[in-house]
Amino acid sequence: MPRQAAPLPAPPPPERGEMAEVVEEADAGEGEAEDQEERWARLLPELLSDVVRRVEASGGERWPARKDVVSCACVCRRWREAAVAVVRPPAESGKITFPSSLKQPGPKELPMQCFIKRNKKNSTFLLYLGFTNSPMDKGKFLMAARRFRRGPHTEYIISLDAEDLSQGSNAYMGKLRSDFWGTNFKIYDSKPPYDGAKASSSRSSRRFGSRRISPQVSAGNYEVGQVSYKYNLLKSRGPRRMYCTLECPSAQETWENSLKTKFRRPMGPTTLQNKAPRWHEHLQCWCLNFHGRVTVASVKNFQLVAAADPSDPTGTVDEETVLLQFGKVDDDMFTMDYRQPLSAFQAFAISLSSFGTKLACE
Repeated sequence: MPRQAAPLPAPPPPERGEMAEVVEEADAGEGEAEDQEERWARLLPELLSDVVRRVEASGGERWPARKDVVSCACVCRRWREAAVAVVRPPAESGKITFPSSLKQPGPKELPMQCFIKRNKKNSTFLLYLGFTNSPMDKGKFLMAARRFRRGPHTEYIISLDAEDLSQGSNAYMGKLRSDFWGTNFKIYDSKPPYDGAKASSSRSSRRFGSRRISPQVSAGNYEVGQVSYKYNLLKSRGPRRMYCTLECPSAQETWENSLKTKFRRPMGPTTLQNKAPRWHEHLQCWCLNFHGRVTVASVKNFQLVAAADPSDPTGTVDEETVLLQFGKVDDDMFTMDYRQPLSAFQAFAISLSSFGTKLACE
């Protein structure tokens, strides 16, 4: 009979001295990393600020070169504070740098130009910051959203990570939730918009079933806006009629919040409505001037302007300046341009509400 191979003898357990050596090596590695971080953190504040300013000024105006500024903020806590103090908010600089910039108001004079790519197969929508007006522009990825059907409602989960679109994710930004008809939407933020804000108590707005629950993840969703589409019972021709009510803090206060001020206060609601189009006799259609940013006619196209306050008939409102415009340029490509007082997050949520058929409104 063939002999069976005898099992190899188990290696002898390590001596106490050997184990201590391994532990000492691990501790030495951790100590080296701490020493390295401490060395960077010990830079003089003036020198540290000067380093960040030089990185900010050395070709970091646009992405991808702008990632060098983000790298400075990732060194340690002191470097992060220096970067936040040097880098100006989008309202002043017209640049998106940190994830917190996505929830800060855009510039007042010139809009932030973005575009949305739709994937019908998996119901996802990707938001990019545009660099040029070229259709070949790849842009800088900002946020992603996925559409889910939950009973009679539809939800769009918005995340910083296109691969992790769950409410329990660390990348979770907020969501958009519709009613049964798809004509009324509520916008929820993952973080409270001001001190004392109460999270939504509805079961669908709680964040359970997370794969990565951590203390940094907010325990609920905070309602920060509503979008409604008016019914078109007479089936009259024309675009959809939209109204939005949003919590929009001032640009200065939002930036101070990122610098860890102690108090945030509600600024009152901002009301927007769609800009009325004009009938073009020659083309025999309703038209809006998108200044070349929209090239395909669609019922989804819209422009939002400030709405007059019905409780203050004597108040003056600029109903000509477009604060958000959204429109189609290809089968699954749409442009989205926004400006103050809207943030990229708010503009993206409003634009998502335009997708989907609204039989009662068209």
